[in-house]
Amino acid sequence: MTIQSKEQLLSFVSETVKTTPVTDIHTHLFAESFGDLLLWGVDELLTYHYLIAETFRFRPDLSYDAFWQMSKQEQADLIWQTLFIEHTPYSEACRGVVTVLNRLGFDVSKRDLEEYRTYFRNVKASDYINRILELAKVKTVVMTNDPFDAYERGVWEKGGSTDSRFLAALRIDPLLNLWDTSWTKLVEQGYQVQQDLSGETMAEIRRFLKDWIGRMNPLYMAVSLPNDFAYPEDSVRVRIIDECIIPVAREADIPFAMMIGVKRKVNPSLKDAGDSVGKSDIGTVERIVSKYQDVKFLVTMLSRENQHELAVTARKNRNLLVFGCWWFLNNPSLIEEITRMRLELLGGSVIPQHSDCRILDQLLYKWDHSRGIIAKVLCDKYGDLFDTGWRLTEEEIRRDVEDLLGGVFWKFLGKPDPTL
Repeated sequence: MTIQSKEQLLSFVSETVKTTPVTDIHTHLFAESFGDLLLWGVDELLTYHYLIAETFRFRPDLSYDAFWQMSKQEQADLIWQTLFIEHTPYSEACRGVVTVLNRLGFDVSKRDLEEYRTYFRNVKASDYINRILELAKVKTVVMTNDPFDAYERGVWEKGGSTDSRFLAALRIDPLLNLWDTSWTKLVEQGYQVQQDLSGETMAEIRRFLKDWIGRMNPLYMAVSLPNDFAYPEDSVRVRIIDECIIPVAREADIPFAMMIGVKRKVNPSLKDAGDSVGKSDIGTVERIVSKYQDVKFLVTMLSRENQHELAVTARKNRNLLVFGCWWFLNNPSLIEEITRMRLELLGGSVIPQHSDCRILDQLLYKWDHSRGIIAKVLCDKYGDLFDTGWRLTEEEIRRDVEDLLGGVFWKFLGKPDPTL
């Protein structure tokens, strides 16, 4: 049906974005079969590393060591008191917790942490997974799967994910960023590698990757890279990319996902909360994606300053798909700016967002907040067309939204959406 009024257009766009199921292409979530790796519940929400870092800003009296010696519940109590009782929780990380509690049906005006905990003590993980995915309207979750982690490796050796909604991505950070220590873990798994990359090392790394691709059936291989990542250069990292990652990605016909811009441990006392962001050289991306035009690349960059260059680079390289606003970019003002700019430069050939969730509950706020922003930008863009006399059908809008919330990803992979 063709939409005839602007009011009807804006209402239909907003409702369509709100209700269309999404493929969340990058998370740190796990299926229930992965046991303790699946994080959920209010104490996990409150002790998320964003909130830990924020708490220390208000507590100069608190030593890092004293905090890390606390139990998780004690940490959660402290964070709740500091950020939600003594201060107003309007940072995006704090607002996210409030959104989750509200969406779960709690009376957030009561600010009763013990009441919230009571619910989580009496719910089963399987039931909670179903509830969160239904409320968030997330149909597919792409995990981050590390074959260098002994616990996770054991799960995969027993069969891996038993939930068809949770799909794999092969994470290779230790291979590219920590070779000096990770090569021994390959040896432990039976691969004949040498620290100096001599002998059969490159062939064995390729065998390792292909073995894990066969075991996991991952949608892509992924790595988080530092802001000073350079290509080309004379380094172990680049040699492994050129001689192992690229050939295996080509043979397996899966993308190589690069998440670029991390500065690790700028404050080691904060542990996982101590990482930061740095501007990267877009030339690195340009050179690698143009050199290997027969290989697919998924790329996101952490610095706001890199976003325009990245979108322009994607205009010039059809084997590059830009995705998401992750980590320090996951703030409404930046998501809106970046989404608007990407749609203006790339049309609908982008993945505007992924959740990057580490805690299951976060799916509720990450997608609620992002859907609202995506809808706002689309309403403006469709409205601009409407003002020129261009008329859209409901079917065309559904098509566009389905593409942005997962369709573009599956088409880029060259695979059918398994939920359709």
